[in-house]
Amino acid sequence: MKHQTIAVLDFGSQYTQVIARRIRECSVYSKIYPFKTSAEELKKDNVVGIILSGGPESVLSKGSPRPDKRIFDLGVPVLGICYGVQLIAHLLGGKVEKSCQREYGHGILKIKRKGSLFKGLPSKLRVWNSHGDRLSKLPKGFSAVASTENSGFAGIADEQRRIFGIQFHPEVDHTEGGFNILENYLGKICGCKGDWSMASLAEESINSIRETVGADRVLLGLSGGVDSSVAAALIHKAIGRQLTCVFVDNGLLRLNERELVVELYRRHFKMDVRVAQ
Repeated sequence: MKHQTIAVLDFGSQYTQVIARRIRECSVYSKIYPFKTSAEELKKDNVVGIILSGGPESVLSKGSPRPDKRIFDLGVPVLGICYGVQLIAHLLGGKVEKSCQREYGHGILKIKRKGSLFKGLPSKLRVWNSHGDRLSKLPKGFSAVASTENSGFAGIADEQRRIFGIQFHPEVDHTEGGFNILENYLGKICGCKGDWSMASLAEESINSIRETVGADRVLLGLSGGVDSSVAAALIHKAIGRQLTCVFVDNGLLRLNERELVVELYRRHFKMDVRVAQ
């Protein structure tokens, strides 16, 4: 079963992984892409929404990261967060300027028009800010839907094209109603069904492995770390005895580590594990 996917374009924010995790907590699959991912690739992956993450750069700086501008022509909803909303304004004909006062920490967001993004939320929210630039002019077709003390454009929307931007971080716990804002974006704007779960991802991975391997055998290097352990567990569930794991004792392991790892996989997971020195 192919689940709906939200693309998170990563512009270097410390919160990019948090954005992806919050989306998955809404039972929607999210995938993090490099910021320069082409519109063609996103279209090929059939993403139903695109989120532009925050980032440490300024859109006013030469060489600052930019997305493929054609993503705005794909017809899927776009949400820009912090640096992301500044990109939307900068790329679509608005203006961004250095703020007289950098906003970092809590601020009060006043919602002027709730629309689809702020539906069901109170008119004032305590939100988390982290930015030094601000919007000074909106692109054509956009309207201001929220403001803070230092910015009249803390929330912007082009409802017709389904392009939205917010100058604060809804993904962090410090923002009141942040989870609800993301839920509105996913459900009311992107039309996500919310039918994804980690269990379904594991099941799909196992089925894909089984189909790919067929009657062949798999030789897997095993370190005892998280990555190889997860790979071993999924492959073993998919093909069972067709998997052979090789644990390499490189002489730099901790005392008795080899014995502990081998015993765990042989006795608990019932895997065929060979030791190489």
